[in-house]
Amino acid sequence: MIFQGNAIKVSQQADGIVELQFDLAGESINKFNVATLEELAQAVAALGAVAGIRGLVLTSAKPVFIVGADITEFTGLFALGDDAIAGYLDRANAIFSQIEDLPYPTVAAINGYALGGGLEVCLACDFRVMSDAAKIGLPETKLGIIPGFGGTVRLPRLIGVDHAIEWIAGAGEQKPSTALELGAVDAVVTGDLLREAAFDLCSKAASGVFDYKTRRADKTGALALNDIELMMAFTTGKSVVAAQAGKHFPAPMAAVNAMEKAGKCGRLAALKIETSAFLSVARTPQAQALIGIFLNDQLLAKTAKGWEKKASKKVAHAAVLGAGIMGGGIAYQSAYKGTPIVMKDIAQAGLDLGLAEANKLLTKQVEKGRMKPAAMGETLNRIVPTLTYDPVRSVDIVVEAVVENPKVKQAVLSEVEKYVSDDAIITSNTSTISISYLADSLQRPQNFCGMHFFNPVHAMPLVEVIRGKKTSEEAIARTVAYANAMGKKAIVVNDCPGFLVNRVLFPYFAGFVQLVKDGADFQQIDSVMEKWGWPMGPAFLCDVVGIDTCVHAAHVLAEGFPDRMAPGFKTALEVMYDNKRLGQKNNVGFYSHEKDKRGKPVKVATDEVYALLAPHVSARKEYSEEEIIARMMVPMCTEMARCLDENIVESAAEADLSLIYGLGFPVFRGGVCRWMDAIGMKVFVDMADRHTALGKLYEPTASQRAMAAADQKYFA
Repeated sequence: MIFQGNAIKVSQQADGIVELQFDLAGESINKFNVATLEELAQAVAALGAVAGIRGLVLTSAKPVFIVGADITEFTGLFALGDDAIAGYLDRANAIFSQIEDLPYPTVAAINGYALGGGLEVCLACDFRVMSDAAKIGLPETKLGIIPGFGGTVRLPRLIGVDHAIEWIAGAGEQKPSTALELGAVDAVVTGDLLREAAFDLCSKAASGVFDYKTRRADKTGALALNDIELMMAFTTGKSVVAAQAGKHFPAPMAAVNAMEKAGKCGRLAALKIETSAFLSVARTPQAQALIGIFLNDQLLAKTAKGWEKKASKKVAHAAVLGAGIMGGGIAYQSAYKGTPIVMKDIAQAGLDLGLAEANKLLTKQVEKGRMKPAAMGETLNRIVPTLTYDPVRSVDIVVEAVVENPKVKQAVLSEVEKYVSDDAIITSNTSTISISYLADSLQRPQNFCGMHFFNPVHAMPLVEVIRGKKTSEEAIARTVAYANAMGKKAIVVNDCPGFLVNRVLFPYFAGFVQLVKDGADFQQIDSVMEKWGWPMGPAFLCDVVGIDTCVHAAHVLAEGFPDRMAPGFKTALEVMYDNKRLGQKNNVGFYSHEKDKRGKPVKVATDEVYALLAPHVSARKEYSEEEIIARMMVPMCTEMARCLDENIVESAAEADLSLIYGLGFPVFRGGVCRWMDAIGMKVFVDMADRHTALGKLYEPTASQRAMAAADQKYFA
């Protein structure tokens, strides 16, 4: 044994070839934490003391190669400032350059995921052999940063500028076939042949069959392009990246600019340029937000897994009551992810609609090449349509998804309870109705909870799992386990009007209707909030959700929180509803929903809407962008603070993710709690205090005032 550590061991193999194996102790994956990097430095130093080495092969003892840097260390590192960040990058780059400069050929055997730093250490090697089950990529721009271990330097010299821009700015995972075609790897083999192929390649390179020295010179020198070629490649690349990334995501363009600036440089100068570019984005609000989302998501996954482990049995068979679009979407998602499901309705037309929805979604998967026709058939066979309860008797969990009417839901729930086993879990896909209230109709309320899906089910990641007063931990555990099996992000919340997402969304809508009443143009509000980062403004969002749905939910919340959510005037939403303008579902709402010449949906504002609103709103008034943002966002933030204070949601991390995954809250802002942290709680409280005349929704909570006084944040 040449070297033995907690993450790396180096051993002599046959024919003078040495193996450096990554195997991080106590972890299911390999990652480049600081300790692993230091061990890699020690391992490389140990190699220098051994004579007779002919070649080096990098391998992994885990199912993955290396998934990248340890993101959990970034927050502390970035807080130390630019000098500390630069020192960390310089240290890693010095180690990788030492590997690249070893006096014998080096080969990486990529058995599983090699992402970020995991791919960058492979790029430092002379050759790469990849398993046909592996994937590689540089995903750093998804975190608001750029590759920092030489990725922007080595990748364009290996696969060309155009493809390197696409890989790095796009941050996607690359399949073996693509990697081989572009020259990112030298061979792709089945997993059982990977080790043999890598060692054979290394031995042949050591014997002079393959010229590793010329490869090295190409990879450590300037890009092999003249000035005109360089200019054309980056001019085109930058225009594409600028259009795709937009102004809210600076990292992709920073990476491209670094590649361009380093185009005429050798390795050392190019790495310094990369480090400088990394520093330019590492401590931006976007990087903090995106890294925060990544860490919050890990916490959420761990929490969901913890719930799943508490479940006494697996959900092997499910049922959905009520077909149609929502029921069909739930059935599709369950069957697509492998859990057979019964789809029950009282009418054949409903079943036909539900099956048509599932068939449409599966057909799209086939058309996009993500699924073979045979797999589509197998998935459809996992959906059993029925007009009777007979097939429901044996299921482990039921999702009730009938109309949003308390009496109808209670009747259906009490009826299905008679047919299922005593330990079956029954859930309601309700967006507003109290779970504790619905449980009153059941003999076994401990087996009942909410399971609120967001529409469209297949596209929206979030599922709210709602705990009623009598809900058992077992019911929550099994429901979260089912959500996990469906590929959803489950967040457990306590029962209250609107639960979490709608309770926080409708104060945002309250800010909107108050602004319209006070003379603001709904088109300007939409424009400002879309510019701020929302995928659609509030008027357009109401049209998409359905004006009737919004009015119903607003009334529920007004009844639940009359002190702050009862408007006291006829709202723009009610005006639209009274005039049968329901949004996209009947093609007229705040906007008219039409199709352009190419058949693409477009929204068009008409004078008719302004005429309908005129008797109910003040004279038109111009508002600044800052004023619109404050009046829209303060109510959402104060209500989220109340939800945290009341333990409706357990943590700020889950609170933020609920809005990102359930509403499409701007990811580069990280969530409402992260946004309040970014601007500072004192600034937020001052902003809210300037608007308290508008009502209680604009009053900061006692906890927010305390945080402002103590200069505290939701995220340390």
